Amino acid sequence: MIDVKHDAAAVLLEGRDLPAYCPNPAMPVWSSHPRVFLEIPADGQAKCPYCGTSYRLKPGTVHKAH
Repeated sequence: MIDVKHDAAAVLLEGRDLPAYCPNPAMPVWSSHPRVFLEIPADGQAKCPYCGTSYRLKPGTVHKAH
């Protein structure tokens, strides 16, 4: 489940939250933009091109490339 707490201004994700997309379910509807799926690179961090929200995999999360 997406952690609505922000760690250093990043939304923390677990493996079950993948594929990652923005806006995420915790965001209010009024701040919506078109849904965009985010590719999580090897460093485990991604940023939304629309709103700039940062996403990060929680430590220990296994991330397998497709």
